[in-house]
Amino acid sequence: MGALDYLSNFCTVTSTSIRTKRKPMQTVEIKVKMDCDGCERRVRNAVTSLKGVKSVEVERMKSRVIVSGYVDPNKVLKRIKSTGKTRAKFWPYVEQHLVYYPYATGAYDRKAPSGYVRNVVQAFPAAPSSNDAPAEENFVSLFSDDNVYACSIM
Repeated sequence: MGALDYLSNFCTVTSTSIRTKRKPMQTVEIKVKMDCDGCERRVRNAVTSLKGVKSVEVERMKSRVIVSGYVDPNKVLKRIKSTGKTRAKFWPYVEQHLVYYPYATGAYDRKAPSGYVRNVVQAFPAAPSSNDAPAEENFVSLFSDDNVYACSIM
C-alpha cells in the first residue's frame, strides 16, 4: 500500500486550481436618477451584460435598479456609473412601515420615494437608570383605580 499512496500523490489535483469561489446569490438595490427611456435602456443593458446576473428590474419612477444574481455589488455600481450616471449609489431607503419611528431626525427625506424613509438609527425613548423603578411602574403609579379623579400629574 505504500507504493499506491506514493503514486496517488502525483495523480491528485489541488482543489484551488480547479474550483474558484463562487459569489453568493444576492440582490443589489441601487439609486439611479433616470429621466428618459434612453437612460433606462442604457442602465438595463449595462447591468444585464454583467456575468452572473439573473434578473434586472428598473423602476424609473422610484429611481431604483434591482439586480439579482451571483454578482459583486461594487461591480454593479461601477458598471452603472460607467454609463454616465455618476451620482448612482446604493439604495439608502427602507419602507416606512418597517421603521419604528419614521420621523426621527435624519430619517425623513423629501427626496425619498413615496412610502420610503432614509435608513438611519432610529430614536428610542431613554432607558430608565438602574436606581429608579422600572418605567412601567412609574406610569402605573400615576393613576389610581380607587380614586379615578385623583391624578398625580396635576
